[in-house]
Amino acid sequence: MQANEFNKRRQRLMQDIGVDNIALIGSAMPRTRNRDVDYPFRQDSDFFYLTGFNEADALAVFVPGREEGEYILFCREFDPTKALWEGAHAGLEGATKHYAADQAFPIEDVPERLPELLAGKRKVFYPLGHDADLDASVLEWLKELRQKARSGVSAPHELSALEQILHEMRLFKSAAELKLMRHAAEVSAQGHIKAMQTCKAGRYEYQVEAELVYHFMQAGLRAVAYPSIVAGGKNACTLHYTTNDCELQDGDLLLIDAGAECDHYAADITRTFPVSGRFSDAQRQLYQLVLDAQYAAIAEVKPGATWIQPHEAAVEVLTRGLVKLGLLKGSVKKLVKDEKYKAFYMHRTGHWLGMDVHDVGDYKIDDTWRTLEPGMVLTVEPGLYIPADYKKVDPQWRGIGIRIEDDVLVTEDGHEVLTHSAPKTIAEIEAIMQGV
Repeated sequence: MQANEFNKRRQRLMQDIGVDNIALIGSAMPRTRNRDVDYPFRQDSDFFYLTGFNEADALAVFVPGREEGEYILFCREFDPTKALWEGAHAGLEGATKHYAADQAFPIEDVPERLPELLAGKRKVFYPLGHDADLDASVLEWLKELRQKARSGVSAPHELSALEQILHEMRLFKSAAELKLMRHAAEVSAQGHIKAMQTCKAGRYEYQVEAELVYHFMQAGLRAVAYPSIVAGGKNACTLHYTTNDCELQDGDLLLIDAGAECDHYAADITRTFPVSGRFSDAQRQLYQLVLDAQYAAIAEVKPGATWIQPHEAAVEVLTRGLVKLGLLKGSVKKLVKDEKYKAFYMHRTGHWLGMDVHDVGDYKIDDTWRTLEPGMVLTVEPGLYIPADYKKVDPQWRGIGIRIEDDVLVTEDGHEVLTHSAPKTIAEIEAIMQGV
């Protein structure tokens, strides 16, 4: 992403917080995996959104109207020894030269310099409750300033959640962000095709997972957006199944929920297909019902619709189909009202998507479902899950879990399915798996 994109975000943030106020946000920190081994570093999404700076142990400060510079970055100084062992890092010079900070100071200088930056400000914006150390430090700095009141130093009198401004910004994707999301979606879609082509009975779930990750990396995307779900048979009825260690059985379905990440932007795709390459009659009927529900939900994604409308459309189609198949009995209207469908469909039909797979942004405003607007990206993912031990239904349905998920952009005149390259009709899936 170009440096100008980050600069535009910072300028908008500072315009929103206003002169005489200040904003702080810290980077992610390394997380220990075991003993002296860390998990792969992944920058805090909010911090990266504003800075593009992909190092730990950093603090960004934004002071609208400050003559010496509005954007200050505290980070690690360049250390040749550290560079030898762990690789290049920006240092203070790189922070200004490559990341456009107006000023850069050593991270060790934060306790000394932050009270000076806070002095005379009215309000402090920062991620309240997100980082216990930062919470404690801010309170300590404010206490220090209040003790200087007799010498004419004033302390901020209000703390405000930075997320209220920042997450509203992140909800609407720019052209640069959408370019990254389209790439993540396309690579992820091709990965799902590879999984279909290499799936067969006797392989293990983790071997199919390996095909996905291999394709993501071969395409240049080294990070997965979230732990992959590769769930064969009844495992698909566990919504967040990630064990991925069972052998695939002939006659079962395989549900895969997996997506790659492109420069901190996620794709999120779910496809369900038969291990053998052909759906059984029962699988075919349930699968087509879920697909019809997804088509109905996607049709509701458009400017002016509310967030809940795609979900309501999916629930209507699913409930009607469950009655037709004999899994539910009664009036469709009453079954929906009484939420009887939740025996088989217990989650909502989507979530926001962006830098986080469950991305930021309010779903309701003043207790009213939000209206969809151009630039928003959401997933649409209805499903049906019938536990293997659910004795209230005919045995033919038991142990079947199906979900179909796509990433959908709200456009000026409707929507765009970013993940359209991932096949999902029965005919498409069976043709790919049989090499037609």
